[in-house]
Amino acid sequence: MHDQTSPSAPRRARFLPRLALFAAGFLAVIAWHVASPRTTQAAAPTEHAVNTADLPVYSASGHDVTPLPRDEINRLAENLTDEERRILLKAGTEPAFCGNLLDNKKQGTYACRLCGLPLFASNAKFDSGSGWPSFFRPVDPAHVVEKPDNAYGMQRTEILCARCSGHLGHVFDDGPRPTGLRYCLNSASLEFFEEGQQLPDRSRPVETQTAYLAGGCFWGIEDRLQHTPGVLDAVSGYQGGHVPDPTYRQVCFTDTGHAESVKVVFDPARISYRELLHVFFRIHDPTQLNRQGPDVGPQYRSAIFVDNDEQKRIAQEVIAELASTDRFKGRRIVTQINDPATFWKAEEYHQDYHLKNGGSCAMPAN
Repeated sequence: MHDQTSPSAPRRARFLPRLALFAAGFLAVIAWHVASPRTTQAAAPTEHAVNTADLPVYSASGHDVTPLPRDEINRLAENLTDEERRILLKAGTEPAFCGNLLDNKKQGTYACRLCGLPLFASNAKFDSGSGWPSFFRPVDPAHVVEKPDNAYGMQRTEILCARCSGHLGHVFDDGPRPTGLRYCLNSASLEFFEEGQQLPDRSRPVETQTAYLAGGCFWGIEDRLQHTPGVLDAVSGYQGGHVPDPTYRQVCFTDTGHAESVKVVFDPARISYRELLHVFFRIHDPTQLNRQGPDVGPQYRSAIFVDNDEQKRIAQEVIAELASTDRFKGRRIVTQINDPATFWKAEEYHQDYHLKNGGSCAMPAN
């Protein structure tokens, strides 16, 4: 399976393409409202209401930067020297021109000494003359947290590791281009890994897996899955048709055969494929054929596009398990299990639609 993306199509009216379908399914909409309680993001049922403060946090580079609990930080601190503990945990500062990484010219990565999160790279290191290792940008902005520091009668900006809150140093606005910033760090806060050296597990991006799920309007499925703990990213697109690189208008008004699908990148260490499928079946009604609530047409069908034989086996097992539950007593699950199919990313205005515009597609309450 492979993904294909295309340049964003010109922005179209958000709702007009759906108007004809809404009119065609008007009576069905009334029936849906009466027979199937629906919800919005603003009034979601308890099982869908996720406290974002409890969600795992991932950076754009794919690292888990979820803040560590205090007991884990204390455990990691047992491996520090007294000097490293003084600097990382008590915001200390090592003497100028004394750090062992100040004159390091090797190519590689500088990670947090406490938790191992990659922070800076040698290609952003420069000689500032300050006496401390200096960099003009981090490897990922989400890996470094800034905090006002008014200690000692000075107004400075402290920098901390985003994952363990270890003190790193300070950032100033007198650095070189292209950022104009100088991240001034303590060598004791850093651990250097030379280029070509294998990084430890704690310093690597998470190993992700991908799922492809279709369950009606991709705005709502994408939105709900993005708020699922363990999901790094959800992308709206089209899948399962015979027209290459289809547009939204083609999918809606011509017979391309595509379903509105969502590509889900997830962390199997936090949520398994099986658990993800259970979330998927909770947030849509898999007994509706070629529609989902007010959205009518084969593009709104319920489908799973498996990525491999293992996913196919799990999908079959999950559907069989759900079919025997009281929820689906007397109702047939019509979700298709499809072989791998090219995923075509939808136009940019469809991505993160609810985040950009507010609201939420109506989803079934359970």
